[in-house]
Amino acid sequence: AGCHVMLEKPPGATISEVVRLHELARKAGVTLFATWHSREAASVDAARDWLADKEVRSVRIDWREDIRVWHPGQDWILAAGGFGVFDPGINALSIATAILPEMLTVQAASLDIPEGRDAPIAASLDMRHGQAPVVAEFDFLNEGSQQWDITIVTDSGTVRLTDGGKTMRIDSGQPVEGRDEEYPRLYRRFADLIRSGSCDVDLRPIRLVADAFMVATTKRVASFDF
Repeated sequence: AGCHVMLEKPPGATISEVVRLHELARKAGVTLFATWHSREAASVDAARDWLADKEVRSVRIDWREDIRVWHPGQDWILAAGGFGVFDPGINALSIATAILPEMLTVQAASLDIPEGRDAPIAASLDMRHGQAPVVAEFDFLNEGSQQWDITIVTDSGTVRLTDGGKTMRIDSGQPVEGRDEEYPRLYRRFADLIRSGSCDVDLRPIRLVADAFMVATTKRVASFDF
């Protein structure tokens, strides 16, 4: 008998690695759960349900935080394979892929890579959701107020997720904030998967990151030290 495995994001260093793990789990008859914790933020499900019958006109993602606050002294994050600003940015992509009705595709990207480092400290992505433009801005040098927002304009109004998916606001209505239960929800989902003998391996967020690296223009910026 094998062990059931829950992987926190990102589920692997490469897409091929995760595909292989999924194959091994299926052959062994065990559960593999590749999690995206931000999908369990309090208002993500409500935003997905609200968008289900709407026509998306545009999407704006702003994910800006201070690397020195959230990853102090962690040089690995700016090394090759460390994902750089995509370490938090993939949280935004995991929410977007969960709530938007259609598939996201990367059209172009730009990456700012500090001198002497191998991973980006800032990134801009131009994507499409059907015919709708999707712009994502990721920044690891945002001091002061931190920003984790997704704004979606539709034919029936605008929904805005803030605080990493915790709070939702429709048009000028009052913000609705749910309870923070990301990890309890993940463990409940894991238990359900084990009971049903299933796997849950969604590669869409990490695939968007890989696509961004494939098409990106890169710019060397000032060196960075903690």
